[in-house]
Amino acid sequence: MDEELRSLTERLRTESGGSLAYDRLLATDDLDELARVLTASGQPLWARELAAFRLGLAGDRRAFESLVLFLNHRDPQRCASAAHALARLDDPRTARAAAALATNELRVAYALYPVRLLIRLHAPESVPALITTLERRLRPHDPYRRVALACVEGLGTLEDPRARPVLSEALAHPVLAEAAVRALARIPKQR
Repeated sequence: MDEELRSLTERLRTESGGSLAYDRLLATDDLDELARVLTASGQPLWARELAAFRLGLAGDRRAFESLVLFLNHRDPQRCASAAHALARLDDPRTARAAAALATNELRVAYALYPVRLLIRLHAPESVPALITTLERRLRPHDPYRRVALACVEGLGTLEDPRARPVLSEALAHPVLAEAAVRALARIPKQR
């Protein structure tokens, strides 16, 4: 059992009160049964999350919409689990959805996990979304420094020369300067 699945199952066991329904969803190998949980009315949040996560790990794209909703949830643990499952799902829509969530200024408080997912995906959408998100975080007194720092580190990881200007701007921000120096050092010089 991977660490993310172990963490999720422990958290959801508590949320479910250790119910028989929880045990059944955890044990089933029937992907159709898991998919029905996502569409049935009256299902508790823990059941929907468990079903979506398990479907995502199985590569079943019926989980995509639910996982994207969890990626943008106010609970960081749900976001982390959704990001893990989306990375494993290998759905071509994932990067576009993560980029939309990362750049949505109305939901920037929840952008950390979409940013981290974009870094992990190395998708064509990743660098433009991280640049846009970081540019917005460089405003004076921006409260979302963790998101900005994740963007700086991610742009260094992605090593794309298009990030040089925004990373150079980040040097002027004390909280980001050290990470920006490291990120810039990883990006190949343009010829």
